[in-house]
Amino acid sequence: MGMVERPEHWVFAYGSLMWDPGFPVAEMAAARLEDYARSFCLLSVVYRGTVETPGLVLGLDAHPGAHCVGLALRVAEPDWPEALAGLRERELTTYAYSEQMLALQLQDGRQVEAVGYVIRRDHDQYAGGLELSAQARMIARAHGGRGPNADYLFNTMRHLAQMGVEDLEMDALAAEVRRLLQPEKR
Repeated sequence: MGMVERPEHWVFAYGSLMWDPGFPVAEMAAARLEDYARSFCLLSVVYRGTVETPGLVLGLDAHPGAHCVGLALRVAEPDWPEALAGLRERELTTYAYSEQMLALQLQDGRQVEAVGYVIRRDHDQYAGGLELSAQARMIARAHGGRGPNADYLFNTMRHLAQMGVEDLEMDALAAEVRRLLQPEKR
């Protein structure tokens, strides 16, 4: 009798899940997703902002022709039920994301299906298409349950840089946020 093929459980991480997955990771690999872009398009009213002063966090936004490089995180079978429940609790707090199965190309050539959280453009927290200066002002002043919104941006940048991923838009955004956070020169 042949070996029974065990299901593989993958999660696509493109933002804070890259540095803070919150579940045991059995394997990690750089991964590319076609036709989506990573962008600061979700108003954060809990983790990185408040209702009065919303922050902006990353969403995976459908953009034909674009691509997003992130991490594919494999979860071992025994850890999967708890990992998935934790992801849903974290990512679906306000249902601004929809949970989808995404086709990823791993750096080593493997193709896998991964659970991913895609921004819902019909949700009232969707803030796609904001000018960079408006994004920077929101990120520089917002603070939520998980800390300053700017820390989230800088952590994401640091992890992308460690992976060798260039994101010029995020570089420009971070430079503007740093400028806004500088104390006024007298």
